[in-house]
Parts: sequence; C-alpha cells; structure tokens
Amino acid sequence: MKKVKIFDAHLHIIDPRFPVTPNQGYLPASFTALDYVKSVENFEVSGGAIVSGSFQGFDQSYLLDALDTLGSRFAGVTQLPADTPDEEILRLHDKGVRAVRFNVMRGGSETLRRLDHFARRINDLAGWHAELYIDSQDLGELKHTISQLPAVSIDHLGLSKRGFPELLKLVDQGIKVKATGFGRVDFEPADAIRLIHKLNPEALLFGTDLPSTRAKRAFQASDVTLIREALGEQEAEKVLYRNALAWYGIE
Repeated sequence: MKKVKIFDAHLHIIDPRFPVTPNQGYLPASFTALDYVKSVENFEVSGGAIVSGSFQGFDQSYLLDALDTLGSRFAGVTQLPADTPDEEILRLHDKGVRAVRFNVMRGGSETLRRLDHFARRINDLAGWHAELYIDSQDLGELKHTISQLPAVSIDHLGLSKRGFPELLKLVDQGIKVKATGFGRVDFEPADAIRLIHKLNPEALLFGTDLPSTRAKRAFQASDVTLIREALGEQEAEKVLYRNALAWYGIE
C-alpha cells in the first residue's frame, strides 16, 4: 500500500542530552529524533519543522543537533530573545532555522510586547516568519498587529471554537494556520479545515504535533485521513505537504 506523503510542519524533539526545564510543573518525556523517525515510518515524510517547546526556552543545542540528525529537508522553529544579535540569527539560519515562536500559551519565549518589532526584524534580516501558540479567543487587540506583519502562522487551528471567527478574519488577510493538535481543540477539526481552506487553499499547514505533549490525545494516523476526507485527494495534498514546503522554503 502506497504511503501518504506529508510535510510535518509541527513536531517536537525532546532529547535528554540537552537542557530541559519544567514549565508550569510539567517536564516532558524523552522523544528523540530517532523516536520521531520510527513514529512516522508509515508515512512518506518529505520534510518537517522542528518546533521549540516552552520547556526548552532559548536553548539552541538540541535544535541544531536534531536538524543535523533529520537532515536538510527539516527546518527549525526556535525561541529567541528579541535582543539576539544579527550574527546569531544568521548563524542559526545557516543551520536551517526559519522561524521564531512566540509561546503565548505556555511561556518560555519572547513576550508579545516585542512581537511587532522582532517579527519584522527577523523577516528583514533572514526571511524568517513568526509562529504563535495562542488561543484564538485571546487574539483581541493583537489582530491588527498580526495582520500587518510580513509572515505569521498560528498553531493548532487556534485551539478554541469561541475565537475561531477571529482566526478566520486573519486567514482572510493572509495568515497561515497549522492543521495540528487535533487532540487540543474544542471543536470538530474537519469543519474548521474546510472553512479555512475555502477562504485560502494555501493557508493550512499539516503537522503531527508529535509527541503531543500535554494534549488530551496524541496524534494518530486517522488525523491525516480526516484531512483527506474533508477536502478530497487533490486539495488535501496542499495541506499535507505542498503549502508547508513553500512556507518553509524546502526545495
């Protein structure tokens, strides 16, 4: 049976060889690059994005090691303080990092107070985009700022049904949304995926969210099936890999 092709736009690597700090009392279990490879062996993985978690703070050592292990078709999404020197950003770019994450839900990242300035700076300097882990019902006054930034994605379908209408407004203005973390949301993912895709077929970026830390349920293969059934084979290909390949600049 032919494997389904994906680009995994959201995964975490947790390697005990590198610093990990408890976040809100939570310390994740180990999930190394080799564990990840085994977890997705039933898919044709065309690349992915390794995303720094709250418990990894500003550490880059684990990320650079994971990028080296998984190869050039994987990009890094790191967390950095806004006063990071240009030279360090460009060094990380050379190693495969392509975005900075603002973790509003859990912390461990730069604050939203620096979002506008820092997101513009990294885009001007290295072509990076900003990724936000935020509940869509908390977008509030950020909507205008986010809509004006050069390149932004929002994690896990925005998480909440209550804020979903605000998320759709941002999609209509060009914001990307990760079709990830179906075990984190409080609504039916298929309905949300169809609505976002209808507004912008290039907006959705699939990811496994492995190892699904703190989620009510972990990623499962049926999440990919859900996308294919919601959109049909041809349009699902955009969500499952084509959109993310373009977004992260993987040739």
